[in-house]
Amino acid sequence: QVQLVESGGGLVQAGGSLRLSCAGSGRTFGTYAMGWFRQAPGKEREFVATINWSGGSTDYADSVKGRFTISRDNDKNTVYLQMNSLKPEDTAVYYCSIRIGRLTGSSWPDAYHYWGQGTQVTVSS
Repeated sequence: QVQLVESGGGLVQAGGSLRLSCAGSGRTFGTYAMGWFRQAPGKEREFVATINWSGGSTDYADSVKGRFTISRDNDKNTVYLQMNSLKPEDTAVYYCSIRIGRLTGSSWPDAYHYWGQGTQVTVSS
């Protein structure tokens, strides 16, 4: 069993920054790829960013490329999402997820096995 707990969400003005954290426990966290997704009201859950097991490979949705950075600290069992130049359209609940048994990331939600409870990010204009 894996537990993922997100933190760091909140209310920020457009152009501001937030850093989300996702703390994992229960398995060898550093062996698996991780991802961040988001879901706005009335919309499907969408891919934001993913990182491979070592942190050496990352991928981003076009909508956040150049503004968001995913990273991980396997010694702390934590993955981060640094969000800069935030826009109102970034408003959503952000979820972290883990691909058990997989070293590389994916942009497909069904490729992930466990999810956190989510953290709300609200960007005001």
